[in-house]
Amino acid sequence: MNEQEFQEKLSRERKEIDRIDSQLLPLFLERMGCVERVGELKRQAGAPVRNAAREQEIIDRVSRRAGELGQSAAAFYRAIMAISRDREHAITTEDSDLRRLERQACRELPRPVGRVVCQGVRGAYSHKAAERLFEGEDISFVPEFGQVFREVEEGALGVVPVENSAAGSVTAVYDLILQYRFFIVGAVDIRVEHCLAAAAPGPVVKVISHPQALAQCSELISERGYEAEDYSNTAAAAQAVAERKEPGLAAICSEDAAERYGLTIIERGVQNVRNNTTRFVAVYREPVLPDGANKISLCFSLAHTTGSLHSVLRRFATHGLNLTKIESRPIPGRSFEYDFYLDFTGCIHDPDTLNLICALNAELPRFSFLGNYSELSTEKEYEK
Repeated sequence: MNEQEFQEKLSRERKEIDRIDSQLLPLFLERMGCVERVGELKRQAGAPVRNAAREQEIIDRVSRRAGELGQSAAAFYRAIMAISRDREHAITTEDSDLRRLERQACRELPRPVGRVVCQGVRGAYSHKAAERLFEGEDISFVPEFGQVFREVEEGALGVVPVENSAAGSVTAVYDLILQYRFFIVGAVDIRVEHCLAAAAPGPVVKVISHPQALAQCSELISERGYEAEDYSNTAAAAQAVAERKEPGLAAICSEDAAERYGLTIIERGVQNVRNNTTRFVAVYREPVLPDGANKISLCFSLAHTTGSLHSVLRRFATHGLNLTKIESRPIPGRSFEYDFYLDFTGCIHDPDTLNLICALNAELPRFSFLGNYSELSTEKEYEK
């Protein structure tokens, strides 16, 4: 087949596809009209939107009729059903708690915000994140992440790390987010520049730091054969080294922490990768939903059915929303059952996005909307 013959045949087939599509679209619109009427009937009757048995009956029927294309036909109909459910939910959830939250929540944090709490001591990366998010506010420190959340329960704002670009998620914090389900009201990316610092002269034998920092500097530790010991926080490790003044003991910490606690910096930039960044979030017990917010967090669990996670994630793609984070954590007290934490770009004040969140809220077990906020970056500070 020469190029001209190929193009002619391709053009004919494409015209045929266009003809079929011209018939499909009116049928789709007609179907959605039926969906809207069904949604209104369910709203009036207080009936649930989803009828899993009916959906499965339809999937089984089209799979049989489609023959060898049965699975593809089933996927096509599942997508149509998801779109239909979202439209029904938009009708049946017109006065839901989540829609009232979207309308009534404050659009900005009060100033001054009151007490800001983070884990560690002054000079920690959490301290820098808190200062970046809440410049000029009073910042206090507690020893453990769990205590940060207990302080938030009493009305404080908490700032905690959630993930690092090199070492991954801070799972202890995600567990606390899923346990307390406070609202996330801000986020910031902090560039992490670790140094090796000691109080006493002589060769380093042992290093102490937060487990995440030790993981971020694992190549240096392995190459030099250092003994590594977990510590509660990078700056707290620097403080401990300064107080103990043990020969051979060093901290992996920020340059600011080393200088703050009077340590001698032995080496700078000891992390495995140059572009090492930690993401911090601010948690608060009250929702704050700015008009210009661009990132949404939520969590939910799923039934043990084939393709359940895929069917949820596909709906974000259908709505043109970009997923930026997904984390699964075991549900305490349950065997092999998980909560999923999800970040995606979007604004809850957009009607289409709000419709999707309301639909997921109505369908998914253990669903919580965790906030809509903007994420700051310190990258430009390092480019200057």
